Amino acid sequence: MNPDPLVIFTPSGKRGYFKMGTSLLAAAQQLAVDLDSVCGGRGVCSKCQVTPSYGEFPKHGIFVGDDALSEWNVIEQRYKDKRGMLDGRRLGCQSLVSGDVVVDVPPESQTHKQVVRKRAEARDIEIDPATKLFYVVVSEPDMHDPSGDLERLSEALRDQWQIENIQSDLFLLRILQPALRKGEWKVTCAIRLGTHNQPPRLVHVWPGLYNRELFGIAIDLGSTTIAAHLCNLTTGDILDSSGIMNPQIRFGEDLMSRVSYSMMNEGGDLEMSEAAKEGVNALLSEISEQAKIDPLEVIEVVFVCNPVMHHLYLGIDPFELGQAPFALATSRAVNLLAKDLDLPIHPQAGAYILPSIASHVGADAAAVLLSEAPEKSSELTLVVDVGTNAEIILGNKNKILACSAPTGPAFEGAQVSCGQRAAPGAIERVRINPITKEPRFSVVGSDIWSDEAGFQEVISSTGITGICGSGIIEMVAEMRLAGIVDSGGLIGSPEDVGTERCVKEGRTFTYHVWGDLSKKDDRRITITNQDIREIQMAKAALFSSIRLLMDKFHIDSVDRIVLAGAFGAHISPQHAMLLGMIPNCKLDNIVSAGNAAGTSARIALLNVKSRTEIESSVHTIQKVETAIEPRFQEHFANASSIPNAVERFPVLNRDYSFPDVNFNQRDRSKRAQRT
Repeated sequence: MNPDPLVIFTPSGKRGYFKMGTSLLAAAQQLAVDLDSVCGGRGVCSKCQVTPSYGEFPKHGIFVGDDALSEWNVIEQRYKDKRGMLDGRRLGCQSLVSGDVVVDVPPESQTHKQVVRKRAEARDIEIDPATKLFYVVVSEPDMHDPSGDLERLSEALRDQWQIENIQSDLFLLRILQPALRKGEWKVTCAIRLGTHNQPPRLVHVWPGLYNRELFGIAIDLGSTTIAAHLCNLTTGDILDSSGIMNPQIRFGEDLMSRVSYSMMNEGGDLEMSEAAKEGVNALLSEISEQAKIDPLEVIEVVFVCNPVMHHLYLGIDPFELGQAPFALATSRAVNLLAKDLDLPIHPQAGAYILPSIASHVGADAAAVLLSEAPEKSSELTLVVDVGTNAEIILGNKNKILACSAPTGPAFEGAQVSCGQRAAPGAIERVRINPITKEPRFSVVGSDIWSDEAGFQEVISSTGITGICGSGIIEMVAEMRLAGIVDSGGLIGSPEDVGTERCVKEGRTFTYHVWGDLSKKDDRRITITNQDIREIQMAKAALFSSIRLLMDKFHIDSVDRIVLAGAFGAHISPQHAMLLGMIPNCKLDNIVSAGNAAGTSARIALLNVKSRTEIESSVHTIQKVETAIEPRFQEHFANASSIPNAVERFPVLNRDYSFPDVNFNQRDRSKRAQRT
């Protein structure tokens, strides 16, 4: 066991052991973590701000004590006094390691800002928002017929607009009388219209005719990223879209790690709740400022999220989601006010959270159902939203099944030695020559390949920083196609494979992708056998869950596959199938739905009838709990092979075939025993 403290950086997932007294900035630099610094560690620029986390981290097998870092010093205090610094932040250059620690690098401290790829997809939506404007003329008060202003406003809405049983609260009572008198008894009301289970509610009152636009925000609250789309509620136009990394990442990259953190640390659930709220509120403030609108003009917000994020954001302890039978606090849609969630928008704005399906299949999966509507098609459609927790839906107009798969963060670049999230300089496309075993690749932000003219100019400002999720999938699939790795996931020796790029490191071999092969430094990009193993485990979890749903239909292939989510929009369908992530399907029938969850949030924001539709639809979905299915382990073991120990992919045989990997059987057996 290494006696030195373990330092783990999020969201990159990079880790290493360092001597006591090493600064976090120095540790980050040695691990090639994207942590900014202008002053060279003198404590002047404050670019290296980080957020350490404390408590029990079961996933990493460590406990982070209060003394894991050196004490707050005078340089940090001086900077905070002069320029301000968020509570809980430390300067990386001033924080010295004295024990195991988990450290989050916030977006503003990263040199190369990460690319949150949850764009708004173009979609025809019938505009019928939940909140609308109504102009009314209210009777003046009469001593001979005494009644309150609110009562007379309610009568006017009933008589002139057939809106009855209007609800309001103290906020409206405080602004109602001045508005009526300033408008000479003519006012414009913003009213959130009632549904089958919600009465209409008064949101705001303006004196006279108010003819300005009203706005709403659709939020995709993911475990890794948070995306928001600001929409005009009258026209449906998207005024701005933005996204950030979820601040909760520092508590665990995957959902179950966060549930474990909550279980192991008293108050951990509230700590993560505050982190999620901090991220959402920062994003809402940013998007309002970018669009140059008053946040008080935002009068509707819709959330889509998975069950763990749902519970943590609402301040509900996710304890029950960490153990069978994985009971939700509620699977129904949640209707709240913005003030209930401390949102920096109009306090009376409606906050609607889409319903969940069951246990770990949440509102994000239900949202995909709303945007893709497989229940309206005769084709057997597989919808896969790939993320740290994948949501899977399989069905047609006859039956819909759903499940979730704990794939973990490997597909998003974490837990892979040179992995990272998408950012300029990250490898995202890969091809390997099957004869020479030489790789060529492109990076995020450029279409120029590494063997083409102009590539050096492309990377001059960023360098090659790592491999993002889509690049890792292509890399492993290409390594399998080229015979560099066998079906069991073992990388061959230089003699076996026929390239000096396979280098022995310890008891296994590593494939060298980029950098000086003669130098062993942190600027090299390599794929290790452990990296291959992480991808094998992630794709096995995904495919075995898909296979269980297919078993229920007694099928071996599907008619159509929809890859949803920001990650699904950027992976290569061919390589996903070559790797064994998804089942056999004609390549022409594999499509990307982009950010389906975000699209569904916009649909629910702009069309109130869709809320009733999805609330009804979720009750027809049959949830499959993979953890208790008898054949899960069998499917998982088969899916651990690349592409699969028993499944066949005949569609690919026209264009792709796996070469016979003639690794020396004796050497291969020895490697298998050692690993």
